[in-house]
Amino acid sequence: MHRILFLSCVVLSLGTITLAQQPPSRPPYQVDGAVQRTTLSPMAPYIEWFQADRGNLNRFYNMALSPQRQAQFKALYQQWLELLTKLPFDSFPVEGKIDYLLLQNYLRHEERLLELRIKDQAEYQPFLPFASVIINLEESRKRVDKLDPATTAVLLNQLVKQIDEAKVAAGKGKAPARYVANRASIAVTQLQTHLRQWHTFYMGYDPLYTWWCAEPYKAVDEALSSYSRYLKESLAGIRRSDEIVGDPIGKDMLLNELQYEMIPYSPEELVLIAEKEFAWCEAEMKKASNEMGFGDDWKKALEKVKTLHVEPGQQPAMIRDLAWEAIDYVTKNDLVTVPELAKNTWRMEMMTPERQLVSPFFLGGEVILVSFPTNGMQHEQKLMSMRGNNRYFSRATVHHELIPGHHLQGFMNARYRQHRQLFNTPFWVEGWALYWEMFLYQQGFAKTPEERVGMLFWRMHRCARIIFSLCFHLGKMTPQQCIDFLVDRVGHERDNATAEVRRSFGGMYGPLYQAAYMLGGLQIRAMRAELVDAKKLTNKQFHDHIVQQNSIPIELVRASFSNQPLTRDFKPTWRFYGEVK
Repeated sequence: MHRILFLSCVVLSLGTITLAQQPPSRPPYQVDGAVQRTTLSPMAPYIEWFQADRGNLNRFYNMALSPQRQAQFKALYQQWLELLTKLPFDSFPVEGKIDYLLLQNYLRHEERLLELRIKDQAEYQPFLPFASVIINLEESRKRVDKLDPATTAVLLNQLVKQIDEAKVAAGKGKAPARYVANRASIAVTQLQTHLRQWHTFYMGYDPLYTWWCAEPYKAVDEALSSYSRYLKESLAGIRRSDEIVGDPIGKDMLLNELQYEMIPYSPEELVLIAEKEFAWCEAEMKKASNEMGFGDDWKKALEKVKTLHVEPGQQPAMIRDLAWEAIDYVTKNDLVTVPELAKNTWRMEMMTPERQLVSPFFLGGEVILVSFPTNGMQHEQKLMSMRGNNRYFSRATVHHELIPGHHLQGFMNARYRQHRQLFNTPFWVEGWALYWEMFLYQQGFAKTPEERVGMLFWRMHRCARIIFSLCFHLGKMTPQQCIDFLVDRVGHERDNATAEVRRSFGGMYGPLYQAAYMLGGLQIRAMRAELVDAKKLTNKQFHDHIVQQNSIPIELVRASFSNQPLTRDFKPTWRFYGEVK
């Protein structure tokens, strides 16, 4: 009630909101010309307030299977959606309208996602008939309810029997899909973690609990470990730590995620777009291959390029030179503002061998993580790593990760519209970096056929990511088929292809993340055609404006350029690639 009253007061005084930490009106790297930096959005305080509310709930109701968590978040989303209807949308400037639509879109997406997650949980909850006991114990502890140690000891003894009975029942029933059994195994481990937190709260601090429950708790903990292993190894068939199982989310969830990202295409249409872009890349590859003397056999040209790597120990110096080549190019050609502080404060680290199992190529931002063999790798692994991180593959990777790519993005995100970080989307984050690969290729940044092959390899790779990731989630490809696709169609080293698929389906990234690189880049490319090619903006004005919007769906970045009429019921309609057949 206090929150609603406070927000109602804010509604009445929107015109007078000021914050003590507003940025300078004209930073030294502010863009001049047709696109000007706008004033603080009247929606910023609401977005910040919502994030605080969400954070409190997320920290307290932190058990995924808890009905209380589901009810609390459903209520939160409904309250905030109701609040939005009371805000004076029509009187907001474009900046405020965009932020309003961002928050509304986020709330509606989270509501739908909550429903879909409950539906997914229903697939593996039959394997966890004891879950409510653990959830109730931990939520009771958080409320600091009175604990009866003797009764709790009986409950823990019964819990061991319930877990053992669930294990027997799981072995007798119809075998579930591998990913369902794996989900159940993960859920058991999460419940075990929550019960461990519960136990730690009392053990040693409450003498009666310690006397009654220490041994029964150990039995429960061992039973949970045994059951989790059984689900993973016997039912899911996962016996190696590096085995790829994945968790296909299905078409309904994909459509939900595409709606949130404001992409008005079906998954099948996006696969067709990727195939068209792949065909373009193959045609360009053949041109470069002919210049290198391999005729139309571009895979031979690719193999030649893979051999052109530096000697061990020389990779950091090469990365440094490539980074400055890209920085000098975009600044001398006045393509985007690069502040001196951003230019001179990026750092370099070497990627660990363990991380290279998941990310065989560079990662970056303010720190670029360089992938290259270490002395402890097997001989074949060393060769694959050097071939996969050769001079010409690395050339495109470096400006993707640093400037004008992720490092410049992160630098600007920390200084412009920070309240929008709630809406972080890979279509903006990865799309921006991939767009620069396409744009610089168009500008002639790659001068030799070897340099073009290196840039085209990554572009084909991003087309392939759309195809294999969406087909996997649609149930049309297995992880092994995805690996074979990358090797046969793109020309990846097999270990690198395996690491790529492991990265895609290992739970570190959302289901659309891998598709977002190319699709986000295509969106920005289409915007550039509308604005720069049409002589409405310069390259620098266009790029500066995008990178100052923070990470939001690109259709709303487009709206920020055009000042198009926006309504509360705005729906994404921009077919940035045209009709696809």
